[in-house]
Amino acid sequence: MVDKNKVFQWVDSHSEEAVDLLKDLIRIPSVNPYFKDEVRLQKEGRIQEYLKNYIEQLGFETELTYPDAQKLIQYKDKAGYMADHTFADRPNLYGVLKGTGKGKSIFLSGHTDVVATGTKWTHSPYEAEQDGDCIYGRGSVDMKGGIAAMIFAVKAILECGVHLAGDVKIGTVVDEESGGMGTLALMAEGYRADACLLTEPTSLNMAPLCRGILWGKIIVEGQAGHIELQRQDWRKGGAVDAIDKAAYILDYFDQLNKEWEVTKVHKYLPIPCQVKFAQFDAGEYPTTFANRAELTFDAQYLPKEKDVDGLGGNVKKEIEKFVFDVAQTDPWLKENVPEVEWILDADCGETSDKEEFFHVFSNAVRQVVPASQIIGNPAHVDMGWFCNVGIPTFIFGPGNPMQCHQADEHIAKSEFIEAVKAIASTVMDWCGTDE
Repeated sequence: MVDKNKVFQWVDSHSEEAVDLLKDLIRIPSVNPYFKDEVRLQKEGRIQEYLKNYIEQLGFETELTYPDAQKLIQYKDKAGYMADHTFADRPNLYGVLKGTGKGKSIFLSGHTDVVATGTKWTHSPYEAEQDGDCIYGRGSVDMKGGIAAMIFAVKAILECGVHLAGDVKIGTVVDEESGGMGTLALMAEGYRADACLLTEPTSLNMAPLCRGILWGKIIVEGQAGHIELQRQDWRKGGAVDAIDKAAYILDYFDQLNKEWEVTKVHKYLPIPCQVKFAQFDAGEYPTTFANRAELTFDAQYLPKEKDVDGLGGNVKKEIEKFVFDVAQTDPWLKENVPEVEWILDADCGETSDKEEFFHVFSNAVRQVVPASQIIGNPAHVDMGWFCNVGIPTFIFGPGNPMQCHQADEHIAKSEFIEAVKAIASTVMDWCGTDE
């Protein structure tokens, strides 16, 4: 029987080598072009080449594939498809390390793209500066820490002479931060495994599900008029304040959210699904009642609410009907029903606690991190497509999710090293080992 402690001790004695891998990844800027950051920071192709060379040295067979909207046209109504996304020098990386053929396979996956650099950094975002236990940099948490941890976990296993029975497959993808077309393309290529570990940051907790996310906009029409004069009835051409009507609608959404607090909950999620308004745009001049208002919102949905395309169509209809019903309670809105415009639908996924991988994974992690909890991921990650094709999937990785997308994003070295051990433990237990 393999002595896991030997692997764990090797990781501890080579922790600086693991950190060097992470720092190398941070020092290759890989901002998703969606964010229109400086072109010199958009090096998704370069980071994939680095990872390709690294895992080839471990014995992986690799290939780079490029998502193509035209080739994926059959998925145009499915999760992740973006007709206008292009992928020049933005490849996915796939690699496989063959086992002896006697065990189960595992996918280790993560995204290499990061969000825009942002402002107000006190540490350089791409120098991988280390201050005590903290390693700073854009992508350190989201999610180069997870990618470095999963790859170094495999290296630790191999360096200790452990022979895996099942295959280890690595898929690092692009475009997660702007819709998930990278993972869609990876699955469309036909790559499969018996289980998947998505190494997004979870503070070393174990997430068997993530929520779906809808972005939408409610467009409320008004009727312009001089704001300083007495208003006539709108039926006689008087002004209607779109801001006032938008506020009317917002009050009703408070009631809907109270209902959702009871009906849209999950035993593994710390918070219920809600409709949260993030942007308000209205009016033209300070002296004129707003003739139009736009309310932009974020709404979450549960895996059980997915439609036949694996998306949030059912919840879209629910929100559209709610807005229509609210409009029936106000004379102006009844004749000028607000339009709901949809901006984004990011899918979700869930792994049942009846799955074998659920129990193997949780036991393997707790051998390293006894305090690790099973808790759902409230935000969207690239979990949905793995689940859609029947691969039981967990989200697990180093780093506090609250650090994602922030200035001075940083990861704790100690937690990163614990993640390496926990992933190694999972790979050995799931894939099996041959003496």
